[in-house]
Amino acid sequence: MKTIEEMHSTPGLPWWRTGAMWLVLGLPAAVVVAGFLTLWIALARPDAVVDPDYYAKGIALGERAKSPDKAHIPAQMGRNHAMTPDKDVPALLRN
Repeated sequence: MKTIEEMHSTPGLPWWRTGAMWLVLGLPAAVVVAGFLTLWIALARPDAVVDPDYYAKGIALGERAKSPDKAHIPAQMGRNHAMTPDKDVPALLRN
């Protein structure tokens, strides 16, 4: 069995060769890098949150819903045309 003096006198590994040190420093560093990458993506490619003409489109849909033929209600149109080929989609549902 080693004595305390012998245990303290034996050289240990350098800090960069210890796996626990890379765990303590590496994981938080990876999170910081991922955070900056996410920030860069968010600033470089902003999304258009609201269509500028959303209010007028909503009023037009409301007027169509008041018509006697209820086939123009957006939920029904979406349901009825969920599997419709692109060429047959009504102009109201196109972007």
